[in-house]
Amino acid sequence: MQSTLAVSGAASGLGRALTERLRADGSTVVTVDLHSVEIAADLSSPGGRAAAVAGVLERASSLAGVVPCAGLGPQHPSERIIAVNFFGAVAFVEGLERSIAPGGAVALICSNSTTLTPGADGDLARACLDRDETAALAIAADTNPAVAYAASKVAIGKWMRSRVQELGERGVRINAVAPGPFLTPLLQEGLDDPATSDLIKALPIPLGRMGDPADIADVVAWLLFDGARYVHGSTLFADGGIDALLAPNRFP
Repeated sequence: MQSTLAVSGAASGLGRALTERLRADGSTVVTVDLHSVEIAADLSSPGGRAAAVAGVLERASSLAGVVPCAGLGPQHPSERIIAVNFFGAVAFVEGLERSIAPGGAVALICSNSTTLTPGADGDLARACLDRDETAALAIAADTNPAVAYAASKVAIGKWMRSRVQELGERGVRINAVAPGPFLTPLLQEGLDDPATSDLIKALPIPLGRMGDPADIADVVAWLLFDGARYVHGSTLFADGGIDALLAPNRFP
């Protein structure tokens, strides 16, 4: 398929796997990350976010899709998690959404931690959704990084749902994927950290294994193209059945 997409976090993990998958399918991918990509930019700062958007627009005036894969896990300071995972992702999408052609799509990266982490849907997530970065970072400074991570993803999922009417009127779909643990350098940091390793390993996975980046990249790629042409405003769990196992009576 001939199309141009923008992917942040493209140097490793899911972003790299998705870039490889899209290019193998014939798409052009404009890549953003801290290094080893076409556009080096730090999405934790307003200046870095502006540079990322400007760099993409210099290379592509029309896009078929945007995927903000750049993200930080609980091994990082809570403030930086919030700055990258929510404010960086939203700025990347909002800066590029007017360049997405009708029929195009946005795919956001959420997490099954949103339903597994007590306190995730609290003041921090609300400050993100209020778009008050100063307040959000102040709250994050006193928040456990695991909770901050989950809160960033709660905010991403809710922000995604808030955009369906406006984007839908322009023929642009927006959805999210909520992975469970999958084997990336980011997850490996957690497995190597005594504070989080046992918690990660204790998660029961009905399919019997952790995912790998290609498992999640395939789902994201599907959401971007015509196979998902009537999927809009949805969060698709790709976690090997963890969420359903731990909360079998919750619907949706």
